[in-house]
Amino acid sequence: MTLEQMLTLAPVVPVLTIEDEAHAVPLGRALVAGGLPMLEVTLRTPAALGAIRRIAAEVEGAVVGAGTVLNARDLDRAAEAGARFAVSPGLPDGAGPDGPVPLLPGVATATELMRAIAAGFQFLKFFPALPAGGVPMLKSFAPVFPQARFCPTGGITAGNAPEFLALPNVVCVGGSWVAPAAALDAGDWGRVTELARAAKLLGA
Repeated sequence: MTLEQMLTLAPVVPVLTIEDEAHAVPLGRALVAGGLPMLEVTLRTPAALGAIRRIAAEVEGAVVGAGTVLNARDLDRAAEAGARFAVSPGLPDGAGPDGPVPLLPGVATATELMRAIAAGFQFLKFFPALPAGGVPMLKSFAPVFPQARFCPTGGITAGNAPEFLALPNVVCVGGSWVAPAAALDAGDWGRVTELARAAKLLGA
């Protein structure tokens, strides 16, 4: 599956920070049941790689990847754990579109976007979306960089996601609101599925 195919599976990519590996499988199943199969597990906790491994092996229908990938070592470790894609807040040194798994690099400025395009990337994470200029910035990018397609992440909520998704150069958005920490701590997987179902409708 290409990165484009993954990014068009649903309008929202859940951005997941998993503290307890035991949450990985029920969380993944709850999100997939709600219609959000592309799951980004951030490499911010000791449980992250184990969570990716568990979701890849045990959650049918999930397309799991790694977020907060900062360098080539992170990319290799994620691929070894079973990640099918990787997301970075920036453009790691030496990164290109032919790595071990498809990479969605982050950009926040025109200069960063130019470098990413020159490195061979078409699909990019716009991060941090709100502090970097939000919808107006993406509208400004559109005529200058018509080949670029974005997944805005950072400050995206159920309330403002439709504004971003309405832009022609936005393919999907990334957000953590579909998996609130309180629901994970309580094991309230039904709540996660409800939030996922509502998020799925944002792109309709």
